[in-house]
Amino acid sequence: MEKKKFYISTAIAYTSAKPHIGNTYEIVLADAIARFKRLEGYDVYFQTGTDEHGEKIQLKAEEMGKEPQQFVDDIASEVQKIWNCMNTSYDKFVRTTDPEHVKKVEEIFERLYQQGDIYKGTYEGLYCTPCESFFTESQLVDGKCPDCGREVKKASEEAYFFRLDKYAKKLEEYIESHPDFIQPESRKNEIMNNFIKPGLQDLCVSRTSFNWGVPVSFDKKHVVYVWIDALSNYITFLGYDIHGNHAESFNKYWPADVHLIGKDILRFHTIYWPIMLMALDLPLPKKIFGHPWILFGNDKMSKSKGNIMYADDLVKYFGVDAVRYYLLHEIPFSSDGTITYDLLIERINSDLANVLGNLVNRTISMINKYFDGKLSIPNKNTSLDEEFKNTIMNTKEEVINHMNELRVADAVEAIFNLFRRCNKYIDETTPWILAKDESQKERLNDVLYYLLEGIRHGAVLLQAFLPDTAQSIFEQMNTNNISFESLDSFDGLGDSIQVGLPHPLFARIDKEKKMEEIAK
Repeated sequence: MEKKKFYISTAIAYTSAKPHIGNTYEIVLADAIARFKRLEGYDVYFQTGTDEHGEKIQLKAEEMGKEPQQFVDDIASEVQKIWNCMNTSYDKFVRTTDPEHVKKVEEIFERLYQQGDIYKGTYEGLYCTPCESFFTESQLVDGKCPDCGREVKKASEEAYFFRLDKYAKKLEEYIESHPDFIQPESRKNEIMNNFIKPGLQDLCVSRTSFNWGVPVSFDKKHVVYVWIDALSNYITFLGYDIHGNHAESFNKYWPADVHLIGKDILRFHTIYWPIMLMALDLPLPKKIFGHPWILFGNDKMSKSKGNIMYADDLVKYFGVDAVRYYLLHEIPFSSDGTITYDLLIERINSDLANVLGNLVNRTISMINKYFDGKLSIPNKNTSLDEEFKNTIMNTKEEVINHMNELRVADAVEAIFNLFRRCNKYIDETTPWILAKDESQKERLNDVLYYLLEGIRHGAVLLQAFLPDTAQSIFEQMNTNNISFESLDSFDGLGDSIQVGLPHPLFARIDKEKKMEEIAK
């Protein structure tokens, strides 16, 4: 049977600086969704990468005495290093300076021009260099850029424009008739009420004041402005062809099932990108999810505030899966999350070291101590065992439902509730008391077997979120029965199982010592 396909894409990181933990959150979130879909048996394609053209990059490269290409090569490798250090399983890492992409962008621009969707005019407006955006007077906040709060300057230049108003009604109708297209609901309302309904202005899609970009093939003094260049990466690298001779991969995976972006770039991805696709006569992504931000305490991370955290530093101090756990569990579905070292340490100690680490260690240790590591399948069970099994068996469905709604934090919480239930089962059955009574030997075997199977169920689900930790649990259990299908019954350990030796999954952290280490 052919597998169902699933294409997930993320925003592509702008190569002006090293990505901080807020930027990294998105790739970890996408990775958890991609891994979970693979676990469910989907044929997954997960694309991410870097956006490498524009005035800001040209200026930064000049500042550093580098050629723009050299500058973006350095940053792109830094981005990829961080994505890799977070153990993300992307299938393709794209770069918009790739010659194949550049060629396709030129062709897309030319086609849109030829069919009358792009026309030449003059741009006069207030321009923000860091955001590479023009604004009208009314869009400014306190006379400054509404997106980043920096100064804007008056600018006027010849430019090509994309007729957004031509497709505005069509887009509005599409959003109204596809309630799941923009998620969460609050983001959809924001886009409809603040941008689409008041009327869309035509979009500036070329520039002449810098040259670090894709040249407009028929008018060389213009370069294609960021939107058509960067946004089209989701189809160009998949094998889109302007004449319809698409690669097999394009026919297979397009449209994207989930397009994951930060809420701050929602406008570009839910207005400009869908309209571009409509103009090219292509289907739109099935769902665009605008995820919240991570704040440092109550502040937005920024260099000027000196409150930026980087993923590679956090991994050095706490380990990959601890950082993944925090990002996936602590950031809500639709409101901003917060990160501090205190909160991170607290979460590691309470959930990872205590709830999960202690559970696995205790269980494997008791099996080794009381049965030399070998258990056999139970012959009978009590009403307590049945109730325990039912709770565990329901978790898979609960996690699937949360993941279908992209409520990743809730899915992780459901798995940890399963581990909490296992801990409660230990308290209810008191194996250490059973061990003192020879006549209870069989009951002790049964309790530990059920407990181990409960942990296995949790670890199978955990693979999508904390892959290394799940692997370590399987090694200690000495099982390779780790498929999603194995969760349909409660006998995944077979007639008997010989476990391995216990080793700690997560050590408790001494907060004071750790903070001293970080301060150094």
